[in-house]
Amino acid sequence: MITTSQIRRTFLEYFRSKGHEVLPSAPLVPEADPTLMFTNAGMVQFKDVFTGARPKPGPRAATVQKCIRISGKHNDLENVGRTSRHHTFFEMLGNFSFGDYFKEDACAFAWELLTRELELDPQRLWVSVFAGSEHAPADEEAADIWRTRIGVRPERILRLPAKDNFWAMGDTGPCGPCSEIHYDRGDAYGPADPENGERFFELWNLVFMQYHVEVPGGALKPLPAPCIDTGAGLERIASVLQGVDSNYDIDVMKPLVQAAAELSGRRYGAFPEDDVSMRVIADHARMTAFLVAEGVFPEKTGREYVLRRVMRRAIRHGHRLGIGDLFLHKVAARVVDVMGDAYPELGHRIDLIDRMCRQEEERFRATLERGLDLLKSNADWLVGSRKERILPGAIAFDLSATYGFPKDLIEVIGAEDGFTVDEEGWARAEERHKVASGAGKSGEEAVAPVYAELHASLGDTRFTGYESGEGRTQILAVIRNGETVEEATMGEEAELVLAETPFYGESGGQVGDTGTIISKDGAMDVTDTVRPVSGLRVHKGRVSRGRVRPGDEVTARVDAARRNAIRRHHTATHLLHMALRQVLGPHATQKGSRVGPDSLRFDFAHFEPLSAEQLTEVERLVTVKIVEDHEIVTEETTFDEARGRGAMAIFEETYGDVVRLVSVSGDSRELCGGTHASRSGEIGPFFVVSEGGVAAGVRRIEAVAGLAAFTWATEQRRLLERAAGMLKTHPSNLEEKVEKMLGRERELARELDRLKRKLAGGGQDLLSRARDIGGVRVLAATVEVGDPAALRDTADSLRQRLGSGVVCLGGDNGGKAAIVVAVTADLATRLRADVLIKGPAALVGGRGGGRADLAQAGGPGADKLAQAVEAIYNLVAEAAAREVKAT
Repeated sequence: MITTSQIRRTFLEYFRSKGHEVLPSAPLVPEADPTLMFTNAGMVQFKDVFTGARPKPGPRAATVQKCIRISGKHNDLENVGRTSRHHTFFEMLGNFSFGDYFKEDACAFAWELLTRELELDPQRLWVSVFAGSEHAPADEEAADIWRTRIGVRPERILRLPAKDNFWAMGDTGPCGPCSEIHYDRGDAYGPADPENGERFFELWNLVFMQYHVEVPGGALKPLPAPCIDTGAGLERIASVLQGVDSNYDIDVMKPLVQAAAELSGRRYGAFPEDDVSMRVIADHARMTAFLVAEGVFPEKTGREYVLRRVMRRAIRHGHRLGIGDLFLHKVAARVVDVMGDAYPELGHRIDLIDRMCRQEEERFRATLERGLDLLKSNADWLVGSRKERILPGAIAFDLSATYGFPKDLIEVIGAEDGFTVDEEGWARAEERHKVASGAGKSGEEAVAPVYAELHASLGDTRFTGYESGEGRTQILAVIRNGETVEEATMGEEAELVLAETPFYGESGGQVGDTGTIISKDGAMDVTDTVRPVSGLRVHKGRVSRGRVRPGDEVTARVDAARRNAIRRHHTATHLLHMALRQVLGPHATQKGSRVGPDSLRFDFAHFEPLSAEQLTEVERLVTVKIVEDHEIVTEETTFDEARGRGAMAIFEETYGDVVRLVSVSGDSRELCGGTHASRSGEIGPFFVVSEGGVAAGVRRIEAVAGLAAFTWATEQRRLLERAAGMLKTHPSNLEEKVEKMLGRERELARELDRLKRKLAGGGQDLLSRARDIGGVRVLAATVEVGDPAALRDTADSLRQRLGSGVVCLGGDNGGKAAIVVAVTADLATRLRADVLIKGPAALVGGRGGGRADLAQAGGPGADKLAQAVEAIYNLVAEAAAREVKAT
């Protein structure tokens, strides 16, 4: 039997022999393409090549691409486990031509590989071509190639509509007809009808990019250099070549399904619904392993939330199968065993995969049972027009917000248990939640129309700040209150757009510059520089002299000291990123940052707090690079060239054809548009100030560099010296002194506990000493406990055991008297503790106070303690006498 690994190798070697450059799979998280959540086809890494935005890597290429289809129009999630062919994660074989060969060679290559190299029976293969539409002609050229060049019988050439056989990148851009190769599984799978999906299924799709659309709905225009993009599902081809009915029975999937079966103690193939659960676990564990290996961790938003949904679906199916222990990490480990040779990153990240699977399963299992119980016990159902049960949206949303049930998981449970979800009610509950939590705010102000209008008319603001912090330029526009104006005068807040500027506009985590803009008639203090739309830099501030007008010739001068502090922190951020990846592993990638003049903040992917040793090593690695005083090299190059040289790119950022590469020695290379130091030695001292978690799988380090680091270190030294002074020791001896104090505190705590137990044990003896004073039980005693808190606890305990009465306790608190009076609730209005305490307090030379039911006092006269406590009897007697006299 041919293995999946052999199919991969055969495919790549075949196309290598045909002059194709074999390229590695692109990451599952698309680089520099925020329009896609995941790479969902082999052509994604060549998207900008097809549009002309980036140069082609060569005339021909071939890849085996890792893909995920779980979002947007390519979302196979609901079918996973229920069909034999659908997956969230799969591998796509693809060959590409960038203006080189076209239809004839594409068809010939595919046919030859399938029938000669992989030895598929040609009599089992059918093909389809585009039948034509009102917008595009039928692809008779492809039909003729299949018939005359390849030898496919005419009755096996299907003509299908645009929804099946026409591809477009979007509303505009490259597009063209497709031709698909289908496999006929034979008479055992039903009639020879191409509509019979059990008998016929697609093996390979050949896309012929021969047209271009300039505007949505516009006419098709021929491309000057037509291209080829093909895709074949590796799992489908493997199922055919390995002679199995389901993708889940091929050599890379069957061990995963079997792992789920073994963990559940059930047999695969015995019950259909159990089989679905096992297949879901197998598929989802595979996607989980690959995404975690790329540094994507389960979270509440974005692709991280998609991963959480998938993991929790798998966990819930494990629960359904009766798997009581944590299991997802075990199936993911089997993924590494099966696919680690083809994808070494799995083996490199096996510990990370194990840890993330365990953590997420522990979190969800903590609420899973309770959420399922709530569903089962729910009595608040809506009834649909067909008498079906509908779960109210508010209840469904609470399951998601409180118990972590993704909405699609609730829908899956509903399909099994016979209910649907009230979509409108869900939407209302979600909106209420957003308003209550503030999540409904975008986090960014909507861009005012004035900025878009100015950018359309003025174009990009040329940035000159890499070369200099000062320059002559011209005011192009003055903005006040969201509108362009003819001038702004002294004292008014305004925004200026310049022809060119040395001011850096806030972006990429770096704050905007401040400084001054000066003309002969006026000046403005710049308090911030922003980029409300890409390419347009806007200077915000207050006019400090005269007036500023469009057309004024000005000198723009950045606050140099502040800019230099920012530069130091920004370069330190790059070194910090480098150090974290070296200490923690390559998964510790950037998740966000803020670089300012006073500090830096860096968010990164990691699953647990850093130890003191790890933080020290991070600081050491950064400091080594600083003292080595490397030159900071910045250069403009192509995106592909930079990535080929190992440059780090931030996935959420969008990069053009030309990018700015910042290198600090050979260990740190990042794509970055910010301002940086000239040499690493300029950074100066560097210290990590704090480290903590900001979300599941995301940690945050705050650090300082340069003069800010000096200020921080000086303050730390002063704190140390003040603490040492308070303890009357030298800073070098502070640790030893504190350890001794803590030891003494522990000894005192043990002694206090001993005395409390002793006092509690003698509580009955104390109660026997209570006297009846005018019908009120009164207990007065000195005890061995002088700590006020312990006295209060003891008095409270005796008060409760007394039932009704007054308790007065006194103790020696380090040579000073401590007294507590406690009165039961039924007497507190007649005999107020805060009144009674004044007599004993005066006898010990102190003062007291408190509430009607509990009061305390202290004073220097510890030698008068017994007399003071005994005084409570007379005080209660006097109060009782006053009551009698009053009546």
